[in-house]
Amino acid sequence: MTYHPKSDFMAVMMQRGFLADCTDYQGLDEALTKGVVPGYIGFDATAKSLHVGSLIQIMMLRWLQKTGHKPITLMGGGTTKVGDPSFRADERPLLTPAQIDDNISGIKQVFAKYISYDDSATGALMLNNAEWLDSLNYLDFLRDIGRHFSVNRMLSFESVKSRLDREQSLSFLEFNYMILQAYDFLELNRRYGCLVQFGGSDQWGNIVNGIDLTRRVLDHEIFGLTSPLLTTSDGKKMGKSQDGAVWLNADMRSPYEFWQFWRNTTDADVGRFLKLYTEMDLDECDRLGALEGSEINAAKIILANEITTLCHGAEAAAAAEATAKEVFEKGGIGDDLPTVEIAPSDLPVSIVQLILRSGLAKSGKDAKRLIAENGAKIDDQPLTNAGLMIDAAALASPIKLSAGKKRHALVKLAD
Repeated sequence: MTYHPKSDFMAVMMQRGFLADCTDYQGLDEALTKGVVPGYIGFDATAKSLHVGSLIQIMMLRWLQKTGHKPITLMGGGTTKVGDPSFRADERPLLTPAQIDDNISGIKQVFAKYISYDDSATGALMLNNAEWLDSLNYLDFLRDIGRHFSVNRMLSFESVKSRLDREQSLSFLEFNYMILQAYDFLELNRRYGCLVQFGGSDQWGNIVNGIDLTRRVLDHEIFGLTSPLLTTSDGKKMGKSQDGAVWLNADMRSPYEFWQFWRNTTDADVGRFLKLYTEMDLDECDRLGALEGSEINAAKIILANEITTLCHGAEAAAAAEATAKEVFEKGGIGDDLPTVEIAPSDLPVSIVQLILRSGLAKSGKDAKRLIAENGAKIDDQPLTNAGLMIDAAALASPIKLSAGKKRHALVKLAD
């Protein structure tokens, strides 16, 4: 559909590629022109950090605040105990309350880099749904909330249907998840006047449930807006790289590795990623995205610098770029490379083990295959001996290990 938005926020969503669907374009747009609109995204605490797959949602909240509205980051302290079954082939492992709290404290570190939490009208709120879910009385909840849900309708949602069509088990615990998420939206509207829920397009059914429930219980009109589920132009799911998830917390993925992930963006994705993950002018995003040949590499460095600056700060971005130049252009060791420290008591150690510990391979078998296929280097020289043992003398100065042309790590002796 062609819709010309009146509000700054909806204009940004449409022009920069954030918008997949909306329950009522015009209604939400009107609300955004009338005053401060609180909007939320829920994040379940299944790991100690979010990864770049969540960055599109975080950027949506950032733009919401930048255009004069109020972001709410909802931590799923309650819902994580159940686990979102959406489009999953199996049930999530259940976490203990202590693990969930630990994960929440890790995830919170990310948000403060992108949005401001303060007491102003547009100051963000950090909430935890355990606040209202943990104290629910089951019978009261069934009677007051459960009666508004049709099982027939819930079974028709794509996220559930796809699981059932594959004849994979869907536990009653997981089936409750969509009711709890709908209840979150109701509570956020009741307590904080929250008018809109954002999420990936896989959350459409859950979001619509919350809108219906709030209308039935409170007779309030609220909205849902989803972003596209991003894949790279070569079909890979956003957030994954050769060596696992690209985490947003520096202690789980170094700023250099984070920078390198974006530097390695495929040519076809540069313009689109500049619009989604940076705040650069749209015309400049289009100009950089249209570059070809060696010129597109300069655009990729700009992309990597802009995104790393937002997530880890300008100094980290500059250090990552300097290290990349040192490693790739000059064949040097760079100060910012991921570093593995080996205790003297662990020596001697096999080269296969070092490749594994430095994150350049996922298993010993992978490491051996890398060596056999001439994909591994030690101090920029081909590594051909999978049986090589590294002793204290070899580690008198740091060793640089490489997997292919783009992935490197330093190994040094622990003090």
